[in-house]
Amino acid sequence: MKLAKLRRKDVDRCAEIEKVLFAGDDPWSARAFLSELDSGAYYLGAYTPEDVLIGYAGLAVVGGRGEYEASVHTIGVDPAYQGQGIGTALLRALLARADEVRAPVFLEVRTDNDRAQELYRRHGFEQIGLRKRYYHPSGADAYTMMRPAVSKQEVG
Repeated sequence: MKLAKLRRKDVDRCAEIEKVLFAGDDPWSARAFLSELDSGAYYLGAYTPEDVLIGYAGLAVVGGRGEYEASVHTIGVDPAYQGQGIGTALLRALLARADEVRAPVFLEVRTDNDRAQELYRRHGFEQIGLRKRYYHPSGADAYTMMRPAVSKQEVG
């Protein structure tokens, strides 16, 4: 598996994976992924040696020097490839990007997604809030989680 910048030609595949992963809610469309790419957000794809997209992740960084904040917009891995460390690799790559500008990182995760919550905790995230009925149309709640910015010494 290799990580690379998400390609525009892969947004249909992203939307396919979304439909499987988030069927009970509002999965992102190919158009939504294109919009994210056009916004300048940092998106990566996870690819097989045969160049098939099997996962994706996106991070937005906002603010100015010394005041940056980052937000994980999405991480998704094709269910056939889950449990192989792909989600971890994608998250680590997003965090490395945030660390370049020493930005704290925020995200939302379903309150019933224990596996994802554990992944985030292993990478320094803590629960800081609860968003009632955050996901639509299911009405599922989400935890807001945050990982503090790394210090200059930690990046260096």
